[in-house]
Amino acid sequence: MVTNKPTALFLFAHPDDEFGVFQSLCDELAKGRRVICAYLTDGRSAKVTPEQRNEESAFVLSQLGVAREDIHFVGNALSIPDAGLPRHLDAAANWIDQKMARDTSIAALYIPAWEGGHHDHDCLHAIVVTLAQQRNLLPRVRQFPLYHSHGCKSPWFKVLSPLAQNGAIEATTIPWRNRLRFLRYCLSYPTQAKTWVGLFPFVAFHYFRHGTQALQSVSTGRIAMRPHEGPLYYEQRGFFTWEALRSSLAQLRSESPGA
Repeated sequence: MVTNKPTALFLFAHPDDEFGVFQSLCDELAKGRRVICAYLTDGRSAKVTPEQRNEESAFVLSQLGVAREDIHFVGNALSIPDAGLPRHLDAAANWIDQKMARDTSIAALYIPAWEGGHHDHDCLHAIVVTLAQQRNLLPRVRQFPLYHSHGCKSPWFKVLSPLAQNGAIEATTIPWRNRLRFLRYCLSYPTQAKTWVGLFPFVAFHYFRHGTQALQSVSTGRIAMRPHEGPLYYEQRGFFTWEALRSSLAQLRSESPGA
């Protein structure tokens, strides 16, 4: 569907990453903007199909008011596996670049923060920042925190906690009715029950203690830097290394569309 209506584009690495930006989704819809959501990996695991995870996120987004036709499971269509985004940079970057080129009504663009939590999150962040700079969209991009291990001893981590290294924080108070509603939505991902056993207490604490939606602007300079000092969370878990991610992103900067 083609429309001249201003668009808010939300790009996620995995189904359920939308939990980090529930309030912004509501705010963009309240502004009358068309909200488009896209997931750049398929969410597949040994016991979970992409279709199962996709339906969970589609249900939550529809509850928020996002139209089903505006939810795109790109990772599934392009066969980009969960935890495999650094190995599929070209496919992801080409889709995002084409989306930016076709949709001239993008008024706001939301992406996971550069925080060293999951290597797919950081990879998606770097792709978007690189392409947004080339298309003069950088001022419209905002990053939102999910989780990271800065200042924590293994195996602990922080949730919805923006890194100071990413710059000034734009904090919006989440109404109490939304905090309770959002917590219910966090229970809507049964295929990820094991993950949410760890996440849910921290999300609930954040809602009751702080109750804010935190956003930060982005910069090309940051993606050349290690997200924070000390072990990154994906390094602690043995998922990936900063050196491997940096090598992948160096290739992205040299080969990205328009570079």
